[in-house]
Formats: sequence, structure tokens, C-alpha cells
Amino acid sequence: MSKIKIRLGPYLYPMPVVLVGAIVEEKANFMPIAWTCIVEHHPPSILISSSRTHHTNKGILEKGTFSINTPSEEMVVKADYCGLFTGRDTNKSDIFEVFYGDLKTAPLIRESPLNLECRLVNHFDYKNHIIFIGEIVQAYAEEACITNNIPDMEKMNPYVFSMNDNNYWKIGECIGKAWKIGKNYEK
Repeated sequence: MSKIKIRLGPYLYPMPVVLVGAIVEEKANFMPIAWTCIVEHHPPSILISSSRTHHTNKGILEKGTFSINTPSEEMVVKADYCGLFTGRDTNKSDIFEVFYGDLKTAPLIRESPLNLECRLVNHFDYKNHIIFIGEIVQAYAEEACITNNIPDMEKMNPYVFSMNDNNYWKIGECIGKAWKIGKNYEK
């Protein structure tokens, strides 16, 4: 296979789409973000990278809490709408059915198959973004999306984002069991 140099860019594929929730000016506000990742198992912690201009940042910093809501494919229109309009000008508190968990200040989306309630443990500025690290203090999942007491990705029906062409994509089928399929490799 031959390789060619391409335009430099943030080519990380795929990028999971989540809806970050926070209370801003006493209203639930949500923004879609695909710049997120797990940073620790114990305690379970997650990172989001949010443009400095996002209205939701204000609520995360003021309350010290936020939520990560994994939308299903069926939620793509509403989730994208949340990214098209800023909470400064648009009230997003009634787009979804909102509930609150143990922290009481991290709005969670009932329609999302998976919700993570997070306490802000650290944040720092990096160029044009604020990096937020949250400890997951509680997880909630739609009962129909659980298999063997854990979230089942196939039942959750999440989608992913490709940054450089600005498209949402469905997730395909399982191709192998992690930390097992590699045992079939022979040199």
C-alpha cells in the first residue's frame, strides 16, 4: 500500500457524539460534542473539550457538574439542533424530557439510552478550548438497552461523527471480542 501526505487535520475516526448538559442561568442547556474520551477507570472519569465560546461552559464552571448523554440515532435531529443554536439565544430546556440524579445540578436527558452524571474535578484552558474532566458519580441506562447488567451498544443505537466531512454515521456490526480475537494471530 502506498501512502501520501494529506492536509493536516484532527483525523480521529470515529468520534462518539454526546450531549453535554449543564444548568446555565437556572435552565437546563445541552450542547452536542464529539470531542470526548474516557480518562480513568477508578474513579470512572471522562474528558470533554469545549470551545471557549460555548454557553454551556458557564454552567459547568458555576455549578461544578455536568452530564454526558449518549443520544440514539433517533435523536440525531434534536441533537444537531442543539448544536446549531446557542443557549444564549435559544431556550433548550424543553427540547428533551429532563431529569436530575444524585447531584441535583446536572440535567440528564430521559430519551438518551445512557446518561452519565459528572462532578467537575479539573479544567484547564488549551488554546481555543476549555478541557473539562469530570468524575462519573452515577450512570443511568434505559432498561431495554441493558445486556448482562451493562449498556448494550447495539440496543442503544448510538451514532458517531466525522469531523472533517461533517457527517453523522451509523455504527456497524461487531467484528470481534476485544482482548480475545488477537489470540488468533499467527506470525
